[in-house]
Amino acid sequence: MGVRFRLCVMMFLQYAIWGAWSPVLSDYLLNELGFSGTQVGIIYSLLPLATIVAPFIGGQIADRYFASQKVIAILQLVGGGLLLFISKISDYSTMMWLMLFYCLLYAPTLALTNSVAFINLKNSEKEFGIVRVWGTIGWIVAGLALMGWRYFAQTAEVFALQGDTLLLAGAFSIIMGFLAFGLPHTPPKKEGTKPWAFLEAIKMMKDKNFLAFVIISFVVATELMFYYVLTAPFLTSDKIGLSSANVPGVMVIAQVAEIFVLAILLPYFISRIGIRNILVLGVLAWPVRYIIFAIGQPSELVIASLSLHGFCFVFFFAAAFIYVDTIAPRDIRHSAQSLIMLVTYGIGSYIGSLFAGWIRDLFTTDGFTNWTYVFIVPCFLTVLCAAAFLLFVKEDRPVQTKESG
Repeated sequence: MGVRFRLCVMMFLQYAIWGAWSPVLSDYLLNELGFSGTQVGIIYSLLPLATIVAPFIGGQIADRYFASQKVIAILQLVGGGLLLFISKISDYSTMMWLMLFYCLLYAPTLALTNSVAFINLKNSEKEFGIVRVWGTIGWIVAGLALMGWRYFAQTAEVFALQGDTLLLAGAFSIIMGFLAFGLPHTPPKKEGTKPWAFLEAIKMMKDKNFLAFVIISFVVATELMFYYVLTAPFLTSDKIGLSSANVPGVMVIAQVAEIFVLAILLPYFISRIGIRNILVLGVLAWPVRYIIFAIGQPSELVIASLSLHGFCFVFFFAAAFIYVDTIAPRDIRHSAQSLIMLVTYGIGSYIGSLFAGWIRDLFTTDGFTNWTYVFIVPCFLTVLCAAAFLLFVKEDRPVQTKESG
C-alpha cells in the first residue's frame, strides 16, 4: 500500500474514534446513566485538559525515545481496551477517572498523527489537506455506523448493548492500534520538542490587535462546547423529539457542511474578501446558530442549522490558524500556533465544558431543562464576541516584536 493511502486510513480511524463517542456521549450520560449536567461537563473537559498536557507526553517521551508509529499503536491499543471497559461503567467517579486516563492516552495521538503525516508526505503543503479530510470523513462514518447499529439493535435486542457509543470507539481504536504498526517508519527526533515553546509567542500579546483576537478566540472556544456537550441531549429532548437512534446520523450534517466549507468556500472567499472578513463571518455565524437553538422551533430549522457548524468552525477556528500564520513574525510562527491552540482547544474547551454543564443544571428543574434559557447564554456571549471583533481586531498587519523588527 502507498504511503498516502496508509496516512489517509490513519486519519480516518483517528477521528472515527473521536466521532464515535464525542457527539452523543452526553445524551447517554444524562438520559441513561442519570448524570448531572455538571458531571457531564467535567467528563467532556477531560480531553481538553489532556490536550494541555499532551506536549509533555507526545513531545518529551514519544518523540524523543520511540518511533511515532509504535507510540500511536500502543496508545490506541491500550486506549481501545480501556474504552471497552468504560462502556460497562455506570458510576460517575469511576468513569471520570478512567476517562481521564483514556484522554491522556488519546490526546498525544492527535499531534503524533499530524506529525507522521507531515514527515512522510512528499509535499505536505499540497497533500496534507487531502489526507486530513479523511479524518472528517471518519467522523461522519462513525456517526452513521452508530445510527445503523442502533437501528439494527431495535430488531435484534442482543445488539442493544450498554455504552454502544464507547464500544464503537473502542473497536475503532483497537483496529487503528494494529494498523498503526504498518504506518511509515517515523523514528524519534534527536532533540525533544519544547513543551513550553508557545511561551515565546506571548510577547505578541503586547499588540492590542492580537491581544483582542486571543481573548475573543478564547471566549468563542468556551461557547463551542455548548454545541459539543449539549446538542445531543437537546435534540432528544421533548422540544425537538429526535430518537437516540437518529441523533448520530443527524449530527453528521455538521461534518458534511464542514467539508464543503473547508474544501470549497474557504479557498474561494479567502482570496476575495481577506482573512479578517472571513473571521468576521465566522464569529457572526455563532449567535445565528444559538438563537435558532434557543427558539427551538420548528424542529426542521434546528436540524438544518447544524449545517452552520461549517461556517462556525471553519470560518473561525480553521481561519484563525491561517490568520495567526499571516501576522506572526516568521521566527515565532510555530510558537504562535502553539499559543492559539492552547488558548482555544486547551484552556477554552476545558472551561467551556464545565461552563456548559453548569448552565444546563442551572436551568434544569425537576428533570425539565429550559433549553431556551440554556442557549441564550452562548448566543449573548457570541454576540459580544462579534461586536468586540468588529471594534478591536482592525487589520491583517504583522505583529512587530523586537526579534522581527
